[in-house]
Amino acid sequence: MAFKNFKLETDADGIVLVTWDTLGRSMNVLDETSVTELEEIVKQTTADAAVKGVVITSGKEALCAGADLSMLEGMAHQYADMLKAKGEVAANQYLFDQSRRFSQVFRNIEISGKPWVAAINGLALGGGFELTLACHYRVAADNPKTRLGLPEVKVGLFPGAGGTQRVPRIVQAADAMQLLLKGEAVNLTRAKALNLIHAIVPAADMITAAKDWIKGGGKAVAPWDEKGFKLPGGPVFSKAGMQMFPAGNAIYRRETYDNYPAARAIMSCVYEGLQLPIDAGLRVESRYFTQILRSNEAAAMIRSLFLSMQELNKGARRPANVPPTKIKKLAVIGAGFMGASVGYVSARAGIDVVLVDRDQASADKGKAHAQTVIDDLIKKGRAKDSDRDAVMSRISATAEYGALSDCDLVIEAVFEDRKVKAETYAKAQPLLKDGAIFASNTSTLPINSLAEEFKDQGKFIGIHFFSPVEKMMLVEIIVGKNTGDAALATALDYTRMIGKTPIVVNDSRGFYANRCVGRYIAEGNEMFLEGVPPAMIENTAKMAGMPVGPLSLSDEVALDLGLKVMKATEADLGPNSINPDQKKLMVELVEKQGRLGRKNSKGFYDYPEKGKGQKSLWSGLADLQPKKLDPDTLDIEELKQRFLVVQAVEAARTVEDHVITDMREADVGSILGFGFAPFTGGTLSYIDFMGTKKFVALCHRLEAKYGSRFTPPKLLEDMAAKDETFYGRFPPKKQAAA
Repeated sequence: MAFKNFKLETDADGIVLVTWDTLGRSMNVLDETSVTELEEIVKQTTADAAVKGVVITSGKEALCAGADLSMLEGMAHQYADMLKAKGEVAANQYLFDQSRRFSQVFRNIEISGKPWVAAINGLALGGGFELTLACHYRVAADNPKTRLGLPEVKVGLFPGAGGTQRVPRIVQAADAMQLLLKGEAVNLTRAKALNLIHAIVPAADMITAAKDWIKGGGKAVAPWDEKGFKLPGGPVFSKAGMQMFPAGNAIYRRETYDNYPAARAIMSCVYEGLQLPIDAGLRVESRYFTQILRSNEAAAMIRSLFLSMQELNKGARRPANVPPTKIKKLAVIGAGFMGASVGYVSARAGIDVVLVDRDQASADKGKAHAQTVIDDLIKKGRAKDSDRDAVMSRISATAEYGALSDCDLVIEAVFEDRKVKAETYAKAQPLLKDGAIFASNTSTLPINSLAEEFKDQGKFIGIHFFSPVEKMMLVEIIVGKNTGDAALATALDYTRMIGKTPIVVNDSRGFYANRCVGRYIAEGNEMFLEGVPPAMIENTAKMAGMPVGPLSLSDEVALDLGLKVMKATEADLGPNSINPDQKKLMVELVEKQGRLGRKNSKGFYDYPEKGKGQKSLWSGLADLQPKKLDPDTLDIEELKQRFLVVQAVEAARTVEDHVITDMREADVGSILGFGFAPFTGGTLSYIDFMGTKKFVALCHRLEAKYGSRFTPPKLLEDMAAKDETFYGRFPPKKQAAA
């Protein structure tokens, strides 16, 4: 039989080399074709007495990136259709049988009676790594870039092809839980120390080493299939087990607030599976996997954090009529913290960067920031001296605007003040080369109003970075009414070059991300003024799924900046545009108490000197609350809902205002930009999976109690009346990357 994705070669010793090389893909993935072909290969090699062993490797730079999640999404849709047509029992059986296929194929490798060796020549993640674990021996080519791991929990799933059963039978349960629950990949040195691989050899020797193990009498029996096998960490009910599992439960609750069913399922799979023989443990795993695949959390996270993010990263919103652009040289005007960070990530991506500031000392300070960032990475072992040399050689610093003349893209990152920006544009415009694109890194000022100071508005666009630039994966690209396709294409191509995920939004005050996250911060302030204890505000926000509480986030952003934005909004739009009580609170904290946030070590929190303990809520906060509520009388669920609903309603308004035109960008942007509860799939998926009717009813309940900030927009009311979803009403356009 000829295979599409695998090539088989049998040598004189009867060893079959299986080379995995999926057609038309840059990386191998476990999809319907791959699993069917692998199933047949296992049958053939098992039945053929002439076959003495099998080595499986990859014809690509990596072994396997994991399972095709669009296939899993398709299985979930098929399940929903079958549920309607044939009922729950038939639908559940279908999903269980389909979910179990990978697990059964891998188990058949393990019990084939023929020694199988995984020759790992690069990245092996998810189902790809699970395949190697089912092999009797694992040899890896020495490659510092190779990573092995099980990242499924990051998209609301867990390893369902044996990972929860084999890993804790190879390494101690505590280490296994770390690998499974964090989803972080490990390098070869760590993998070898944990016995997840058996040998690391030079790349040229990998296949020979694999075959030599078979020829040397390598056993075709997994350790857990041998009589007398003992778990590396001892039985579940041993002293060590009883120290690990209850503590693990507590850590799980602390880290997830029980918002992630897949993480809970991992704990259950390991706990139950380790008390059973491997085959029964694998059945337990498949049952939990089937359950998780039916969950809203898995559906939402797969859609937003894998499929949608992948589509956006590949250029789903890029104008198809513009040829690809290559940014060779970039100028950043304003070498402060933000501008210097933009320069650093650009230089790290291989772009030549010039930092321009008002004087040489300021420009040099920006360049020094880049050196500090990479020096810190070197100390942590995440970069080499040669990386620093390469990055720093690409960055130059100057006070001369003439340096803009040969730049393909210029990003302005000066002070958030119209007058300062207008002066910058006046200096820069005459020096730009033909075809150069000019971008503003504004976070609050509307792009259309800034573009009025620019002669060729077609070349003007907003590129809004999030702080800290080195860590934040989102970039918000703001299109003005006159922005041209070339500017948009350049901004998207640049974002892709620096490895960030872009969302494209139309102009409005606060754009998309700041409009939503501003509501989150304001809701925390509202609760504070209502008399909710500050600690309760912070904890319920985290229980709702937000990464940090709103008071802590206010401190990170800077309280004085929040007050400045409030005053600017009031000046532009009038007194009704802001909440006077919140303004009064900020004036008290900033102007009277001198509390600016983390930057001066005092805001809602007090911050200790570096390395001397943890931050703590300021003891003087209680004196600023007009009243105090008894925490025992407060509804925890309602507090949690307020935080998520207020942001989701604002996201719906941005759709009605045509700021957001692609629903994927609202969801991906909300998770990457301001940490909106990832298990929901993002702001609009939160509404869709709850159901618009139910969500609008919840909005009206909160509106009656707390005011118009919860009032659903007309669009949402119309959708609820028709029982529509955002993804149903506004299906994303499928567009091939340029």
